Amino acid sequence: MDKALVGMCVNERRFVKIPPKLAYGSEGVSGVIPPNAVLHFDVLLIDLWNSEDEVQIQTYLKPEKCTRTIQVSDFVRYHYNGTFLDGTLFDSSHNRMKTYDTYVGIGWLIPGMDKGLLGMCVGEKRIITIPPYLAYGEEGDGKEIPGQASLVFDVALLDLHNPKDGITIENQQVPESCERKSQTGDFLRYHYNGTLLDGTLFDSSYSRNHTYDTYIGKGYVIAGMDEGLLGVCIGEKRRIIIPPHLGYGEEGRGELRKIPGSAVLVFDIHVTDFHNPLDSVNITTHYKPSNCTVLSKKGDYLKYHYNASLLDGTLLDSTISLGKTYNIVLGSGQVVLGMDMGLRDMCVGERRTVIIPPHLGYGEAGVGEVPGSAVLVFDIELLELVSGLPDGYMFVWHGDVSPNLFEEIDKDNNGEVFLEEFSEYIQAQVDSGKGKLAPGFDSAKIVKNMFTNQDRNGDGKITAEEFKLKDQETSEGHDEL
Repeated sequence: MDKALVGMCVNERRFVKIPPKLAYGSEGVSGVIPPNAVLHFDVLLIDLWNSEDEVQIQTYLKPEKCTRTIQVSDFVRYHYNGTFLDGTLFDSSHNRMKTYDTYVGIGWLIPGMDKGLLGMCVGEKRIITIPPYLAYGEEGDGKEIPGQASLVFDVALLDLHNPKDGITIENQQVPESCERKSQTGDFLRYHYNGTLLDGTLFDSSYSRNHTYDTYIGKGYVIAGMDEGLLGVCIGEKRRIIIPPHLGYGEEGRGELRKIPGSAVLVFDIHVTDFHNPLDSVNITTHYKPSNCTVLSKKGDYLKYHYNASLLDGTLLDSTISLGKTYNIVLGSGQVVLGMDMGLRDMCVGERRTVIIPPHLGYGEAGVGEVPGSAVLVFDIELLELVSGLPDGYMFVWHGDVSPNLFEEIDKDNNGEVFLEEFSEYIQAQVDSGKGKLAPGFDSAKIVKNMFTNQDRNGDGKITAEEFKLKDQETSEGHDEL
């Protein structure tokens, strides 16, 4: 038999015929094998090993890119099929639908597996063959694995990290111009794809067609993302690799996001926008005429062109494409506060870019095509400016006011002025240049409001006793005239 077994392979079957002289000879075995018996054996080799054998590793799939391999004390997650040398399956993580998660090289595994996993890349697949003395030895495991069994593990590595790891940042695209980088306390809007190390997608803002909006550096997101979003530029794309102790830890996260425990997370992010709640309007002047003496102020009537976009360049609106100017009275609440600020101290012909943070724009809710918490960019050209009236006035006189003003308005001299008389008189003063109504408003409404405020008893007419000029009013009175 010693001679017959030499050269056999595992799973090889041999029929062996042994003459008496190479078996039990003329004596035989009492009660079992007669003297001079020829012996016949049907042999199937199940397992073999040598005391000098070491762990054997056969890699049959290795990723092209391998930035990190398993080292001693790393924590790994892998799938495996465990078989004997003859191919009999004794265990499988695939059947349990759960990875095997453990530290490597610190005695949590059988010695042969501790050695066999070293040097693996995420995504690598290898077959690890372990002799019994580096596995479960003479005793086996007392269950499925018999004593002196060689073990074969078909391993696919899904994940690895070290408890001492920090986050890893890989810049993929950084804008040439970056005036400011994100800091603690900023509010960011960004898109992302979130995957596990093996490429399994667990979440994506793109699929929801909505950016993820959050403060950074304040604990609103997992610690690794809080750190990884610092120092980014608007428009930047980067990959952030987060070890589990800076992600979702040993428990992982179920529900909508299928993140297993102890999983390394990979986020490919694209920053579209960020601002700080303390930010004010940012104004950059591109062109200012040499003769720039009349500057816009509160109450002025302005006509201007603009292109409005988001920080990532997405066009929102354009008066140029509509072929008409945008007309407002500055300081009257007709535009968002940031635009009101951005149009001040501007002269006709001037061109500037005004960047408006959301708390001075459309806020957290947004409006129409403007997303919530969006920074707005307006490229503005002021085309016309009509000076407004002093604050608190809707009508002013040019020159001295007639001492007989009420009598002049009361053309029929009946001591009563009705709205029609009042309107005709005020309009005549405007047409002749003796008076001026606040520009940009409905003149009929202004005059009617002036009339109503003079009609103190509300009977639809003004008497001489009711009629007062501004300088005749008390501090609590009406001041339209």
